[in-house]
Amino acid sequence: MTNGIHRPAWVPVRGHRLRVAGVHFDAVRIEGRWGEAVADALIERGDGDAGPVVCAGGSGTRWVYFLLAPGVVHRYDWPLGVQYFGRRWDRAVTYVGVPALDGDTWPLRWYSEPTPTAPYVDAVALLSVTARGGSPAVRRSPPP
Repeated sequence: MTNGIHRPAWVPVRGHRLRVAGVHFDAVRIEGRWGEAVADALIERGDGDAGPVVCAGGSGTRWVYFLLAPGVVHRYDWPLGVQYFGRRWDRAVTYVGVPALDGDTWPLRWYSEPTPTAPYVDAVALLSVTARGGSPAVRRSPPP
């Protein structure tokens, strides 16, 4: 994070909370090392200011959640292996864990925090990185 502390209203003051995808943000989820590689590429591309990225899990299964502006995730064709969550009236509600900016937030942690200049991950940048970053295919990923 390069622009100081910025805590949007949907980020809890302490601990962690579940938030409904599609209300405060949309989410893109990528598993394990590929998710971390994508996060690293976005952070490098944004000079340390990639927007909110949450890592969930421990040494076993890890998931990386990229938090996008609400209402944008369904505008794009995501590569296979990328799961996306946003408000869809024909689908079940999806919750995403959001950690506080400091303190004990296990099993969640910020990989990249929201900032005033990057309150959300840029969907086009994320799509660009996932499309060239080792996706197993280029056809549209089925919604969860």
